[in-house]
Amino acid sequence: MDFYLTALLQGLCFAGIAFGIYISMKIFNIPDITTDGSYTLGGVVSGAMLTHNLSGYLILPAVLLAGALAGALTGIIHTKLKINALLAGILVMTALYSVNLTILGRSNLPLLNMPNLFTLITFTTNINQNSLIILTGFVLVFTLLIGYLLKTDFGIAMRATGNSEPMIRALGVNTDRMKITGLALANALTALSGYLIVQLQGFADISMGIGIVIVGLGSVIIAETIINWLRITSVWWSLVLVMAGAVIFQFVLAFTLNIGIDANLLKLVTAVFVLLIVGLPRLTGRQA
Repeated sequence: MDFYLTALLQGLCFAGIAFGIYISMKIFNIPDITTDGSYTLGGVVSGAMLTHNLSGYLILPAVLLAGALAGALTGIIHTKLKINALLAGILVMTALYSVNLTILGRSNLPLLNMPNLFTLITFTTNINQNSLIILTGFVLVFTLLIGYLLKTDFGIAMRATGNSEPMIRALGVNTDRMKITGLALANALTALSGYLIVQLQGFADISMGIGIVIVGLGSVIIAETIINWLRITSVWWSLVLVMAGAVIFQFVLAFTLNIGIDANLLKLVTAVFVLLIVGLPRLTGRQA
């Protein structure tokens, strides 16, 4: 049971990445590869600040700001320099590797004996259950904040930018500014995942973000499939399902390992699972 509880905890930690991918790809239609770098950035900033015994009230804003700056840089390169969004993300992600290594000062930083979010707040003596309560509250608060933002006039303008850029530009909205802000928000949420996972696992690693964008993509694909099946149009329910998608994705990985499948085949099983989720509506004729 603890095996699946750990998967649930990791799924909640990765909800930030799922939200970030949802904003960049589903709202703005921008394939943002900055995710790999901004996730690690959130982790190394958290690790570096924890080792200097800085307050959690300072660490969280610093992580969100760092991620937002990375996303905004990608947005500026894409909109102002007219560089393809995919290439802009790759450039920033590549640069962030050096930035992250400089901040961390080494390739791996253990944090096992450092006080963190999960040790400073205690609801129960069971470590995993205590972490679950904290993460659930943490993720729900951010889900509510994102949902509220997307329902405001500013959020509607963001969504309209992705749906019909020429139309919203004709209404006087600065679409470049919307894209920059959207990518900043998406990468701030991605950095938040790095902030949470580093404290949950007890270490920060320079390579922790390699391929992490697949986790976000898989989570969003799962959520999108469920949204299409149920024909959901509510922003709130969409965000809840994106969060659930991140948890389901981790449960699939946990189940795969639990039944004894070779860890070397884990990526293959994951790919097959995501393919089934995407292809099943088409096979059953229930396309959105």
